[in-house]
Amino acid sequence: MSLIMTAHGTRRASGVAMVGDLATRVSELLDRTVHVAFVDVLGPTPSEVLSGLSASGDDGPAIVVPAFLSRGYHVRADLPEHIEASGHPDVTVTQALGPSPEVTRILGQNLLTSGWRPGDSVILAAAGTSDPCARNDLHSAAAALSALTGSRVNLGFASTGFPTVAQSVADARRRRARRVVIASYLLADGLFQERLRDSGADLVTPPLGTDPGMARLVANRFRSAAIPAVTGRYSRMP
Repeated sequence: MSLIMTAHGTRRASGVAMVGDLATRVSELLDRTVHVAFVDVLGPTPSEVLSGLSASGDDGPAIVVPAFLSRGYHVRADLPEHIEASGHPDVTVTQALGPSPEVTRILGQNLLTSGWRPGDSVILAAAGTSDPCARNDLHSAAAALSALTGSRVNLGFASTGFPTVAQSVADARRRRARRVVIASYLLADGLFQERLRDSGADLVTPPLGTDPGMARLVANRFRSAAIPAVTGRYSRMP
């Protein structure tokens, strides 16, 4: 059985390395090789990884974990297209990593270790999306973090979407927030994480992929998908 973790992709070497480190930690947890693929910016793509496995004679079942924090276009459209193009006969795609209770716990831990205190104004900062399904997921993630911190968590976007992270920080300042803390809802370092650091907030948490809990979450996605005897050309976990 082949294991593939698929992420977005970034031109920043530090971000690529962070995704690779995450896959390595997952491999260690599972005692199995986890291949890495990217749906945008750089390769190898999921179709290239799957085609390469088939070309090497490995036509056994493959499990793909989308290392995304919402069910946006890349998860719902790009990834299935890559799988179809690969011609691989037996692929199972798991749920995206977020929103989920596990990710919410990691967000909370990152806030604590970064110096968050009750009373701080918290902004959940995502890359951004125009996809309605993904936006719903992001609002769900913000609501879950609000429940965990005991105060309202607002959304901000590093790329597509309104308000931008910088606008959210400025709005919090106008409300005379004591301190403004950004909870990074990004998997890896890159241009978007840099925008969070440049937004004027008092604190910015690290990308989620640096937390050991994220490796456990990805590993559990693989384990759950490997339990049922899933057959067929392409299937998606519920």
